[in-house]
Amino acid sequence: METRPFSAGTQLSLTNDGRLELFFLGVGSAFAKRHYQTNLLIVKGQDHVLVDCGTKCPQALYDVGLPVTAIQNFFITHSHSDHIGGLEEVALLGRYMAKKKPVMIIAEAYQHILWDMSLRGGCAHNEEQAGDILKFSDFFEVRRPRHMADIPRLTYDTEVGSIGLKMMRTKHIPDSSGTWESSFWSCGVIIDDRILFTSDTRYDPELVLSYCKQFPIEVIFHDCQFFTGGVHASLEELAGLPDDIRARMYLVHYGDNWEQFEPRVAELGFAGLTQQMTHYMF
Repeated sequence: METRPFSAGTQLSLTNDGRLELFFLGVGSAFAKRHYQTNLLIVKGQDHVLVDCGTKCPQALYDVGLPVTAIQNFFITHSHSDHIGGLEEVALLGRYMAKKKPVMIIAEAYQHILWDMSLRGGCAHNEEQAGDILKFSDFFEVRRPRHMADIPRLTYDTEVGSIGLKMMRTKHIPDSSGTWESSFWSCGVIIDDRILFTSDTRYDPELVLSYCKQFPIEVIFHDCQFFTGGVHASLEELAGLPDDIRARMYLVHYGDNWEQFEPRVAELGFAGLTQQMTHYMF
């Protein structure tokens, strides 16, 4: 893996030389003020997909020279505002300004949650024709991922051009849920069978260990907070994972006080903290 920071004053490219590239527009928690939110842009050759589009994502894209309407493919992991808060802007700009519908990779069960519980109020009533209001499919070109029946945990797969995605259910909210089955909808993603990005999840060793066993995972970007409790994995909980797992694990979705924990991150043998506005090339 190679890394390089974004060159200020340039425009981020949505194409590259064909290598798998991960670019974190932000690495912060939901309430971070010193970093943008943890939204991930994947680029490979002529293809790209944005994983999550939080409240601050359109601004983060603007800062790298891109309008949010430049994004053609979206995948959303769950419905907290730091992951979906920018989608109303995407939907309305797409329909009324750009005059195009971006692709949304989404399971049918989650589409109903995302639309009925979050987006419908700001989008559906902007037009009415013969008594009908707008639908999710009026704003997005819906692409259904395939269910992978041979994996015990609910998992889907799809392709965005040359980019392979496998999306698996995670254990995020509520804090009392004992399993991913009893949790509200949330997902992580495996990219090209090489990179595991958990998005938001509580400490769930089976999630990491089972997928690392099934796929040749090279690098893990794992949700991490610096205190134990609530709905995110903590640094001290993740310290319980095997040495070889921690050695390829970058921590992400962390708080504004990261400097004081950097020595502990190194002491515990993690690969490090994920860096905002940095190209990770594979």
